[in-house]
Amino acid sequence: MRVEDILRRKGTRIGTVRINETVETALRLLKAENTGALVVKDVCRTEGNTVVGVISERDIVRSLTDRGPGILSLPVTAVMSNHPVCCTPGDSVRHVLQLMDEHTVRHIPVLDGASLVGVVSVRDLIKAQLDAAPPDAEPAEVVSYPVAAAQ
Repeated sequence: MRVEDILRRKGTRIGTVRINETVETALRLLKAENTGALVVKDVCRTEGNTVVGVISERDIVRSLTDRGPGILSLPVTAVMSNHPVCCTPGDSVRHVLQLMDEHTVRHIPVLDGASLVGVVSVRDLIKAQLDAAPPDAEPAEVVSYPVAAAQ
């Protein structure tokens, strides 16, 4: 199974936040989108929409713990993960799970060249595995790929 198969089932909705928005705005968007991470984009007239990072619930919680509630008024760039781990639509589910495990992330932007075409989460990958399994399969038979442990 490939990432493109998951995106086809999941749809094309991508939770994003602009680079100059506050962490508080990102929190409101996370709640509205019912997701754990947003892609941070820089909207430039010359370069179009550029993916510059990912901001996750984890990033915000760690920053709140380290720096206090004042981070809520900072731009998302102050707490986001720079240089996000990305995948392509043609990547296998196994490869993406390995990336998630290796980099301890739960959300990975999907790029087709320089274009953002989606985001896959560990939940999406688990759901795809469960959907692909026979209905009477035992749990050990369902998830045949390693799942990121340090989440």
